[in-house]
Amino acid sequence: MKKQFVLATAVAGLLALGAQGVLAQNLAIVNGKAVPKTRLDSLAQQVAKSGRPVTPDMESQLREEVIAREVFMQEAEKRGLSTSEDVKVQMELARQTILIRELFADYQKNNPVTEAEMKAEYDKFAEANGGKEYKARHILVEKEAEAKEIIASLKKGGKFDDIAKKKSKDPGSGAKGGDLDWANPSSYVPEFSEALGKLGKGQTTETPVKTQFGYHIIRVDDIRTAQLPSYEEVKPQIAQSMQQQKLAAFQADLRKKAKVE
Repeated sequence: MKKQFVLATAVAGLLALGAQGVLAQNLAIVNGKAVPKTRLDSLAQQVAKSGRPVTPDMESQLREEVIAREVFMQEAEKRGLSTSEDVKVQMELARQTILIRELFADYQKNNPVTEAEMKAEYDKFAEANGGKEYKARHILVEKEAEAKEIIASLKKGGKFDDIAKKKSKDPGSGAKGGDLDWANPSSYVPEFSEALGKLGKGQTTETPVKTQFGYHIIRVDDIRTAQLPSYEEVKPQIAQSMQQQKLAAFQADLRKKAKVE
């Protein structure tokens, strides 16, 4: 009798340990179905990634959210909604979205932008945007004859700002008296850039400058050495841009290699 009692006690102890193990792995039991704790962990990770701290109160709210989802899912299953063709298609699309997102995240994790690549990109940017910057104004018109008339009027003492406001077809700069602010010549179309580079401080083009937009009268208000941000200042933007470029190239390569019939 004593041996039987000891055996029964041991079995009961093992069952209790097993139950504790199940409870440790599961968040709750809803209508007899176990809800794994990993769902709460995954939801908490998503919240943390968004920048919000997962406090005890927040964790309690997330627990209730996971349980509520399980309740609603069970009801949907009971009503046979999961067998609907439309629902099946939507679930497949959701599955694809998750897998594709993970594919891209995995690629970026294993193909990070290196410090050398970012530095090389910055050097290329600095080379293209270094040198001189011009603070210029322009008046844009459609006809060459009108541009010549404006140049003649300026030579007689006409005010560049006033004429730009009245006659320039460039809506952005025209309202500001033709002001284009500081810019590197390379930011303009070639014809405009070439004419700009020939002018000194305070000078205005003697003849109209023709571009794809019409005819320009250009004046240089000031010239300075280009003010470029430091590498450290723009490093985050460079990293993001290059990551996007790498990912786009990866996507394009996969699409190119795919056999589509």
